Amino acid sequence: MNVILLGPPGAGKGTQAEHIHQQYGLAKLATGDMLRACATSGTAMGDRIKAIMAEGALVPDDVMVELIRGRVQAPDCLNGFILDGFPRTIPQAEALDVMLESEGKRLTAVIELQVNDTALVERIAGRFACAKCGAGYHDAFKRPNVQGVCDVCGADTFFRREDDKPETVAKRLEAYNRATAPLLPYYRERGLLRTIDGMAPIAQVTQAIEAILGDAAKQLTYRQNFL
Repeated sequence: MNVILLGPPGAGKGTQAEHIHQQYGLAKLATGDMLRACATSGTAMGDRIKAIMAEGALVPDDVMVELIRGRVQAPDCLNGFILDGFPRTIPQAEALDVMLESEGKRLTAVIELQVNDTALVERIAGRFACAKCGAGYHDAFKRPNVQGVCDVCGADTFFRREDDKPETVAKRLEAYNRATAPLLPYYRERGLLRTIDGMAPIAQVTQAIEAILGDAAKQLTYRQNFL
């Protein structure tokens, strides 16, 4: 099975991708991680990506597609993959389709974690972490047992990421929604899009994804056996 996870920063894609990886043996293809790994690989493509990233420019679509091609050819993608972070635009989606077809592969499902922007800003903006051990906390959902003291290491210094500031989160959500909105009808017309409530409890989101992938697995088995 080859799956795309769509959802804005903070929607829980990383958590769900890890579960899918463990449950179904699908390789996790997070494009941010792939770019960073390639940039330090010492290869010609890695040097090109490193130079692009150093300039603060966007990596061209053709480079991203070739990077993904290399990953889907790897042995750990034999059972399929979960793609997180790509595509973000229609041209990228079209280029991905062409590449996968050339590799004899196709997408099984595109799962959108739908969120409430206002609630998501509150969820992300409330996060903070221990400056010593990195243990995570939240103003509303997970405060330290003793005010100002880390439950894990006992340190008394905490920090908040710049990316978690309300104004920064709101801008990132706006950019995501603007870029991703056209992808939804693109995949819906192909019968691939499945939308679930990304604001639901983690276990409920996991359950919904398992139901989608379970149905997809049955359809794949049917096609392989009877078509």
